[in-house]
Amino acid sequence: MCGICGQYNFRKEAPVRRADIEAMTRSIAHRGPDDEGYFIAGPLGFGFRRLSIIDLAGGHQPMSDQENSVWVVFNGEIYNFPELKRELEGHGHLFRTNCDTEVIIHGYKQWGDDILNRLNGMFGLAIWDVCKKRLVLARDPFGIKLIYYRITEDSVYFGSEMRPIRAVMQEKAEVDTNSLNLFLRYRFTPSPNTILKGVKKLAPGTKLTVQNGVCEVSRWYRFKPEPFTRAKSPDEAREELLSIYKSAIKRQLISDVPVGLLLSGGIDSGLLLALMNLNGSSWPTYTVGYGTSFGDDELADGAETARVLGSKHTSVKITRSTFEEALPKIVAALEEPIASSSVVPMYFVCQRARKDVTVALVGQGPDELFGGYRRHLGVRYGAIWSTLPDWVRMPISSTIGALPRNETLKRGVYSLAISDRMHRYQNVLSLLPGDQVEGLFQDGLLPPDAGDAILSCWQDMSELMGETDELGGLQFLEVRSTLPDELLMYADKLSMAHGLELRVPFVDKEIVEYVERLPANFKVRNGSRKWLHRQVCRAFLPKPIVKRPKRGFASNVVDDWFREAMSNRMADALLDPGSRIYQYLRPQAVSELFQQHATKRHDNHKILFSLVLFEEWLRTHEEPVATLSA
Repeated sequence: MCGICGQYNFRKEAPVRRADIEAMTRSIAHRGPDDEGYFIAGPLGFGFRRLSIIDLAGGHQPMSDQENSVWVVFNGEIYNFPELKRELEGHGHLFRTNCDTEVIIHGYKQWGDDILNRLNGMFGLAIWDVCKKRLVLARDPFGIKLIYYRITEDSVYFGSEMRPIRAVMQEKAEVDTNSLNLFLRYRFTPSPNTILKGVKKLAPGTKLTVQNGVCEVSRWYRFKPEPFTRAKSPDEAREELLSIYKSAIKRQLISDVPVGLLLSGGIDSGLLLALMNLNGSSWPTYTVGYGTSFGDDELADGAETARVLGSKHTSVKITRSTFEEALPKIVAALEEPIASSSVVPMYFVCQRARKDVTVALVGQGPDELFGGYRRHLGVRYGAIWSTLPDWVRMPISSTIGALPRNETLKRGVYSLAISDRMHRYQNVLSLLPGDQVEGLFQDGLLPPDAGDAILSCWQDMSELMGETDELGGLQFLEVRSTLPDELLMYADKLSMAHGLELRVPFVDKEIVEYVERLPANFKVRNGSRKWLHRQVCRAFLPKPIVKRPKRGFASNVVDDWFREAMSNRMADALLDPGSRIYQYLRPQAVSELFQQHATKRHDNHKILFSLVLFEEWLRTHEEPVATLSA
């Protein structure tokens, strides 16, 4: 796990200034405290910061082949590198290290860009082909790692974070109001957009190639889920899934440094711990929470899971004052506003884990893969709803619409009536209807139908979803859009703020590709979410753990704090007409959202938290770019 950056002056081929590459690299020193490296050759410059995980002595980057014909900088882990190394050695390639980076170099020489399809891992990487004068930037299939880039008339700049790009920008970065609209609607900015004008990020499974003065972005990962030719029985699917789980977790435990687990009170990280125990014991585990004053707190559940499964456990407790005081620092670490209330606990649990371990596993992924959210119930049973006559549906819709504080359910019902598949999914994932979000903006800042911009982000995925059922189609988008650009995004930024590598075994390529071929009734069955995943859990976890209700971690805490209204510093940021958000938004419209929430007429805590995050981001955005200190 590392930080990479670089510059290529592709048009006029002017020499890269070493001072610029060094400034870019210094801006991500927090990602790699163990080593740094540079490769500068005429118009091309690479910078690198290393967090040593595998082959501690031999993994220095930038790395090249023996002929210096191919150079690579790489952030992430390739879990199947031993198998690929043996295959490449069979083709006559000679290796100088035991590092996964070298597999990328020789794999590119053997297979060209198709090496990307052979990698099982998480990565953001850059390949420089000296002979062809060709630069390739690529992001892994599910976006666990990031690549930001900026293309000017003459040059392309890139980095694992936005900091390297901003470090050498001559002009002040400006807010992209179209991206702001997307953020307020979805809580994150979908790739390839970012909150800044002129700065992009590669979408998961895409690459940017630069050659002969031309920059081209294309999708290299084109897996198309097709149902199994012979339908799986439940027992067969359970056994096959368990086998794939075991293999994936064994692969992702490869490390030359200490490994731990971020343990929630739920079944996903509990199953991870149980399967980790097949490869060792007394793993360090870490749970974060707010204490017994909040009904959804996970400290007690996490400690009980750790006791049952025999881990070496640490609890991390944070308070409301800690939450509010840390928010500016956390927003700075994120670089882009991401309005998940879990960003604060994630920051603190990573900070604590890094005192003991350099690598930690985390249980993200099963909710998106198997249907763990309430919206998945609506999508799963939407076909039944659509067959009901209008005289049945309309009274039910009216009743649901009149319910206070049930926005998720309302959105689900409204979305079922939309005939176009992508528009349906767009509305399912929205916090608020598009016209309501657009109504928050000052006049003249948005083009018509600005919220529909997310459809263009998904455009090249539509043909890959042709064989999926309704639930599978939504999940396909979630795994390639909402999961990487929200949850995995903040997991990467907040762990690397402390020099901690996070791994997500449930987003292993083999797991995702298997689950995406399964039908909806293996995911949501008889109203039960994550059905097949739970069948596997039952073989490893006690019944009380399997039956625990899903915790909306931190969301209820934030909700309570917002309803405490005027004395709350976060609420004050929304009610102050001098707040920076009102350069873009209308104070009266924001005030109405807040009053609706405070009086319990509507549950607006998600959009309100998004607004607070944006205000904090604007304040951070005005500060000079600097190296992040945890």
